[in-house]
Amino acid sequence: MSRAPGAGTMLELRGVHKRFGRLEVLRGIDLEVRRAEVVCVLGPSGSGKSTLLRCVNLLEPPEEGEILLEGHDICKGPGSRAGEAGWELDYVRQRVGIVFQQFNLFPHKTALQNVTLAQEKVLGRGTQEAKQKGASLLERVGLADKLDEYPERLSGGQQQRVAIARALAMDPHVMLFDEVTSALDPELVKEVLDVIRELAAEGMTMILVTHEMGFAREVADRIVFMDEGQIVEQGRPADVFDSPREERTKRFLGLVLER
Repeated sequence: MSRAPGAGTMLELRGVHKRFGRLEVLRGIDLEVRRAEVVCVLGPSGSGKSTLLRCVNLLEPPEEGEILLEGHDICKGPGSRAGEAGWELDYVRQRVGIVFQQFNLFPHKTALQNVTLAQEKVLGRGTQEAKQKGASLLERVGLADKLDEYPERLSGGQQQRVAIARALAMDPHVMLFDEVTSALDPELVKEVLDVIRELAAEGMTMILVTHEMGFAREVADRIVFMDEGQIVEQGRPADVFDSPREERTKRFLGLVLER
């Protein structure tokens, strides 16, 4: 990917640890993401990739470490544990969008209603403004003719594109994608990846957890390989895919690229 990242740091993780009981899922993560940079996170199942994204969005506040979003430490609240202060959550929710493997759409609301709800409730936008924004974003992801359809009437790929439009409606500064194609039939994967390609070309800062190796090589500015809760290796796609330094990276890529 030749697009150069924008100047300045958007996101920085310093010594981030996350535990679930006795299980230490993240073991001291240090990671810097620059503005307009696209970072693809690879690794085996259970390596901590999804937990990393959930910590950035404070869905799973870390026990130790710092997460700086546009220079603000979102893990520090007045007299509270990481992520428990309301102002932190508001700050993060208004700046970080996340799209999951499962679409998590409201089944009783239309595509347009799914995209407008958070705009009105969280951002305080008026109904008409929210509808205009939602319709524009659904058109952008190729669903201009599906505004009034309910999720059950949409394909998996269409539902995932509604979920992306819903996240974009909050005007995020960073987008997180957690294996967004893994629940889709193979023929529906391309339509979702095309939307992400467009966001990358437009300069959206993104962290993607993905198993789509060809897509990662094409769209990423940087590849991060994780295993056992740590970053094992990172670098430019050509360097990591073609000349990995670490034996663990070589073994992983040897397996997944042979499929």
